[in-house]
Amino acid sequence: MNHAAYRTNSRKLLILALFVLLTAAAYLFAEAHWGNERLFRYAMRLRIPKLAAMLITAFAIGGASIVFQSIIQNTIVTPCLLGMNSLYMLIHTAVVFAVGSSSLFAVNANAAFAVDLILMGVTATVVYSYFFRKTRHNVLYVLLIGTVLSSLFSSIQTAMVRVMDPNEYDALLSALTASFSNINSEIMGLSVVVMAVVVLVLRRELKLLDVMTLGKNQAINLGVDYDRCIRRLLLGVTLFIAVATAMVGPISFLGLVIANLSRQLLKTFRHGQLIAGSVLFGMMILVGGQLLVERVYSYTVPVSVFIMVGGGIYFLYLLLSRKGA
Repeated sequence: MNHAAYRTNSRKLLILALFVLLTAAAYLFAEAHWGNERLFRYAMRLRIPKLAAMLITAFAIGGASIVFQSIIQNTIVTPCLLGMNSLYMLIHTAVVFAVGSSSLFAVNANAAFAVDLILMGVTATVVYSYFFRKTRHNVLYVLLIGTVLSSLFSSIQTAMVRVMDPNEYDALLSALTASFSNINSEIMGLSVVVMAVVVLVLRRELKLLDVMTLGKNQAINLGVDYDRCIRRLLLGVTLFIAVATAMVGPISFLGLVIANLSRQLLKTFRHGQLIAGSVLFGMMILVGGQLLVERVYSYTVPVSVFIMVGGGIYFLYLLLSRKGA
């Protein structure tokens, strides 16, 4: 890509960042009771943590989705295929099933986040590393295994729900739906630390993504340890998705939508710009969606519903447009 195209994409990203700022400002200050200082401060105490959670979630899912699609070399896949969403639902169902909805691990946000992050992180690190070696670094086999594990986790979770007390299941439903209400600032701090460590550890592999998308043989000829880079990046993706899911719950289709919007807008192979575009689109969709949830629908419809419906339609559009091409 020539320098002019790079500058054009930089301007597009700047415009997109301005839209994100406007959306964030609208979310923060809409109906914020400007004339009453106490009510204004109260509104900010509620909205600022939720806004921060949405930005962190968009960063995690946006970055992981672009990297995952580049690893798989397919632009209509999503990191949800790794099974993290199903594992999250299984963990919360198992906790309520075993110790009840009033237990520490179900009520305390820090304890629940720690359990989610540890179990999902261990699964990502141990299981996928093991299968990556057993399949001789075949990414498609690992993807198939992730799909099978997702079905397994969902089946176990469904079996538990069927024999669960209805009152316990009613309490469980709120945890199984993505929500930005009652965000714990300590959870956000830990999430940022975990993601910063992952980015720091994988900084070299991230710089090599542009080369790796040329294909395995070309990347190896250029001196890239392809299998090691793929393995480490795949683990980084699963950890990012684990952090985002553990913090707010499962958000299906978001990664697919924002990654493809970024690719369609920028039309570049540079992953630095693609990731930035995906993250910005994610921020705009989450913040704008939450604004609609709170100001238009009065919390009756969670933001995940809008994302699932819109994402499903957009997924069909991608399939039909690709087939037509």
